[in-house]
Amino acid sequence: MNDSIIFTINSSSILLPLFFIFLIYLLVSTFFKRNYYGMGQFTLVLSFAIYLLSMLHLVIFPIEVNLGEYRNLTPWYKAANFIPILTIDVKTFVLNVIMLVPFGMYLPFLNRKIQSIKQAARLGFYVSLSFELTQLVIRILLGSGRSTDINDLIANTLGAVIGFLLIRKVSKISLAQSVFHKFSLEKRAGINR
Repeated sequence: MNDSIIFTINSSSILLPLFFIFLIYLLVSTFFKRNYYGMGQFTLVLSFAIYLLSMLHLVIFPIEVNLGEYRNLTPWYKAANFIPILTIDVKTFVLNVIMLVPFGMYLPFLNRKIQSIKQAARLGFYVSLSFELTQLVIRILLGSGRSTDINDLIANTLGAVIGFLLIRKVSKISLAQSVFHKFSLEKRAGINR
């Protein structure tokens, strides 16, 4: 008798319901309550939600649940990379940088108090750390094959900083300032020069 539990959790079974719940909430709070921001802000929040769900799709899913007799017996600490820089896979590093560039670009639109590279780096680090810890917990509890890598933390943090610097540079163009004002959640453009 086989005492193993093996199945796959696809992103669509988790992320699509989350997206539709959020979309309904966003529509109701935008168009039926008094805190209507405008189509620019609605588009900003909706696109940010889609971006976050896309990152979760790429980083967390699919979750391969493998419990029981055929569980992955490799200890979690052997599947984690704690050595920075020396163990970089260049392709993966570059992809991880690119993945968080949009995050850094969204930051000034979502909160005008985020004005420094240090703040952008800290938030990028926290987002990346939450991904890496989630991958680790899934591996430990469900036997998934995802690995945790300190180089991903470095790359993701760098990506958030690059995105923040790009949007700050573009915001110096006067034409861009009026566009940014329409999309910012704040009443005035949230990007300081």
